[in-house]
Amino acid sequence: MKKFLALVLALVMTLALAACGGGDGQKDGSGAAIKIGGVGPLTGGAAIYGNAAKGGAEIAAEEINALGGLQIDLRYEDDAHDPEKSVNAYNSLKDWGMQVFLGSVTSGPGAATAAESNGDHMFYLTPSASSTDVIGGVANPLTGSVDIPRRDNVFQMCFVDPDQGAYSAQYISDNSLGSKIAVIYKNDDIYSTGIYNSFAAKAAELGLNIVSTTTFTTDSQTDFSVQISDAKNNGADLVYLPTYYEANALILTQANASGYTPKYFGVDGMDGILSVTGFDTSLAEGVMLLTPFSADAEDQRTKSFVSKYVEKYGDTPNQFAADAYDCVYAIYEALKDEDVSSATSASDMCDLLMGKFTSGSFTFTGLTGENMTWDASGAVSKYPKGMYIQNGAYVGMD
Repeated sequence: MKKFLALVLALVMTLALAACGGGDGQKDGSGAAIKIGGVGPLTGGAAIYGNAAKGGAEIAAEEINALGGLQIDLRYEDDAHDPEKSVNAYNSLKDWGMQVFLGSVTSGPGAATAAESNGDHMFYLTPSASSTDVIGGVANPLTGSVDIPRRDNVFQMCFVDPDQGAYSAQYISDNSLGSKIAVIYKNDDIYSTGIYNSFAAKAAELGLNIVSTTTFTTDSQTDFSVQISDAKNNGADLVYLPTYYEANALILTQANASGYTPKYFGVDGMDGILSVTGFDTSLAEGVMLLTPFSADAEDQRTKSFVSKYVEKYGDTPNQFAADAYDCVYAIYEALKDEDVSSATSASDMCDLLMGKFTSGSFTFTGLTGENMTWDASGAVSKYPKGMYIQNGAYVGMD
């Protein structure tokens, strides 16, 4: 009887292990999932970006896992928009066994983790860390020098900052949005300065009339009276803000209090201004920005994503959520027919993904662009959409 029971127990355990997949992680989904990690500000002033990216990535992973086949185990760590904490979070994900890295959500932390991942030969695809300091190898548009060598493992789903600045200048020029332009940027932030540098270079090429250029820092981003007065006194009818939404909300509030009501044009960091606690959102009426994603688009892919995001998180997704969703799907599309598993090393996974992304034949269509490609520069090929705020919502201008 004891031998019989032992045989039965052994059989049950064997069947249970078979049902669980055995753990060798084959591409048909019969084993453990590949581990994808991400780092972003889940707390603190930039948490709207990190949580949006995390939410978009989670929806993509859930959809992919429901398909069967290649499975994804997704984990995010908090960096509170701090480069040192971002490196610590990255190391925690490595200890967990991460095989592919979604990178950091914001640019300062993104540059820090990019350096770490490059040393580890870990594939890195960031949804929104747009500074050229993240990918490296890009010449400063004003000096022509390359400050950071190309990190060949790092790729971006977002526009690089030079593209954002140049696209902004071109869009303002093409649509005659301002005859006299003021610029207010943050000079101790690589995201803001990177966009400003490319905007200034393109604006000079196009002959845009910039009448005021002022700056601020992290320590001074509570009082914008000097910057506002300079723009107002120089007659600027459009203020360009290559800055994040928290500072932008204060600029709009303080400008309105001083009786100054120009048009405003921002970049992807403007996304989030409608959620600032205590901000009078009516002041953002008519604010313009460039973004790769419009939540009010009518295509089925966008409608499905927005519906799922609203149901799951109770909020309308921004472009950070959409870019992260696209990151997960782009990685999946590149790997789904490959012989990869939970046992594939991060280095081998990096070689495979780098080869795919730079092959010239790999294209990806997602929420934020059609037929997107990447080359050895790590930057994505796609174009922004003009948006403006109307009745507390983002509406396409194009």
